[in-house]
Amino acid sequence: MEKVSIAMESEELTVEEWNHLSVAYKNVIGAHRASWRIISSIEKKEESHGNEDHVALIRDYRSKIESELSRICVGILKLLDTRLIPSASSGDSKVFCLKMKGDYHCYLVEFKTGAERKEVAKSTLTSYKSAQDIAHSELAPTHPIRLELALNFSVFYYGSKLVF
Repeated sequence: MEKVSIAMESEELTVEEWNHLSVAYKNVIGAHRASWRIISSIEKKEESHGNEDHVALIRDYRSKIESELSRICVGILKLLDTRLIPSASSGDSKVFCLKMKGDYHCYLVEFKTGAERKEVAKSTLTSYKSAQDIAHSELAPTHPIRLELALNFSVFYYGSKLVF
């Protein structure tokens, strides 16, 4: 997906292109996030049963899933920072890009730990706040992207009580 975007000139994406990009990444990241949640649940269950051999194997597999999740998130975040956000000119595009940036940082918060988790959470908050500022000044209160941003930001903000 990065290769397709890099091959394009630095012009702004159309609504259809935004939708395709967003859906493609959501499909990829969604499957990995679901796998991570399932394997984490199995890990806790095996820990409670004292199956240390199983736990070691499960942790190794969870680590591989986390590496894949990180690679995917870092890839889209790099694409957003280097190509998509700089070429966004309309309010819709700017808010969409910054919301998407917040979303992918938020996905990293789900499994990162310690100082790394706090740093990623701060990046999430910064992205969502920037998107919210633009949305308030340039988009109608009922605009679908503004509403989606409000939902995602509120879910993050509620969950971030544990991070900050």
